[in-house]
Amino acid sequence: MKKVIVLGAGLVGKTMAIDLAKSFDVTSVDINQDALNEIEKYRIKTKKVDLSDIESLRAAIQPFDLVVGAVPGFMGFKTVQTVIESGKNMVDISFFPEDPFLLDDLAKKHNVTIVTDCGVAPGMGNIILGYHNQRMTIENYECLVGGLPQVREWPYEYKAVFSPIDVIEEYIRPARYVQNKTVIVKEALSDPELIHFDGVGTLESWNSDGLRSLIKTMPNIPNMIEKTLRYPGCIEYLRVLRETGFFSYEEVDVKGMKVRPIDVTAKLLFPKWKLKPGEEEFTVMRIRIEGTENGKSKKYQYNLLDRTEKSTGTLSMARTTGYTCTAVVHLALDGKYDRKGISPPEFLGEDESNFKFIVKYLENRGVNYSVLQ
Repeated sequence: MKKVIVLGAGLVGKTMAIDLAKSFDVTSVDINQDALNEIEKYRIKTKKVDLSDIESLRAAIQPFDLVVGAVPGFMGFKTVQTVIESGKNMVDISFFPEDPFLLDDLAKKHNVTIVTDCGVAPGMGNIILGYHNQRMTIENYECLVGGLPQVREWPYEYKAVFSPIDVIEEYIRPARYVQNKTVIVKEALSDPELIHFDGVGTLESWNSDGLRSLIKTMPNIPNMIEKTLRYPGCIEYLRVLRETGFFSYEEVDVKGMKVRPIDVTAKLLFPKWKLKPGEEEFTVMRIRIEGTENGKSKKYQYNLLDRTEKSTGTLSMARTTGYTCTAVVHLALDGKYDRKGISPPEFLGEDESNFKFIVKYLENRGVNYSVLQ
C-alpha cells in the first residue's frame, strides 16, 4: 500500500487525511497535539512535528511515497522547496504568496511532480479552465467564489476554516486580473458588485488575487478575472480595518514592545471567525467561460453550491478544497499524472480522462458542479 504524509492537521488537512486513508497508508503530522488527537479518532497514524523546522520536516517526509501540503500560506513556499530537495512528489494547498514557478527548475532537477494550488479556487476553477482551453478559443473567463457561514452573525458575518492570516491576505494583497491581454492591478476589495445566487440570495463580489498562475500559463486568454464573495456590507468594515493599519506587517511600538498589527488582529479575529460546534457553512462558485468552439460561439457556466455534510459535520470548504486535492493524489500515485516540475492545476485539466476522473471523484463525495451551456 502506498504511503502518504499529510502536512497540517487543520480542518482541511484532517478531511484529506480521512479521505486518503480509505485507499492509502496515511500519516498526519502537525505541531498541534489537539488537532492530531482529533485525527487519531479515525485510526489514522499521527506524529507531532514542528514543520517550520527544515530538518524535522525533511526527516518526517523521508519514508513516504507522496507528500500532501496543508500548511498555512506563510510556510508554504519553504515547505514545498524542502519537499522538492528531498526528492518527493507533492500535491499542495498552502496557497503561498510567492510565485511557484521560482521552484520549477529545482523540481525538474530533482525529477519530481509538484502540483500547487490544488483546492477549489484556485484549484478546480483552474482545472475546468485548463480543460476548455484545450478545446476552444476562450475570450472571457470569470470565477466568483466564496465560503460563508449559513447563519449571518454580527459583527463579521464570516467564519474562517483557514489560518486567519491567510484570510487577511485576501484583503491586503493587490488583485490582478487580465483585460484585453493586459494585466491590471487594483487594490483588494475594489470594484464591488451585488450578485444573486439561487439558493443563497444576494452576495457581494470584489477583486481578489485569485488568478495566480493563470496569468502566466494562459497568455492566450484576453480577459480573465476572479472575485471573492461575501455577504453584502463586509467590504466597508474590512477597508476601515485595513486603512487604519490593523492588517499591517510593519512593527509598531506599544509601550516599548515591538508588535506587528496583523498578529494582534489575527489573534482577536480568530475567536470571532471560528465556527462553533454544529455551525454550518457553504461554498458557492460560479465560473463563466466564453469563446469559440468548432467555429461557433460557445458559453459554459459551472455552478457549485455545496453545504456542510450533516451526517459527518465535514465542512463544505474542507470538502470542496480537500477532495479536489485528494483526487489529484490518486492520479499522481496511480501514475496517471507525472509531469515533472511545478504543475498548477490548469495543467491537469488538459487531459480529458484526468478531468473526468476528478469531476467523478468529487461527485462520488457529494460535491457536484452543474454545467449550463
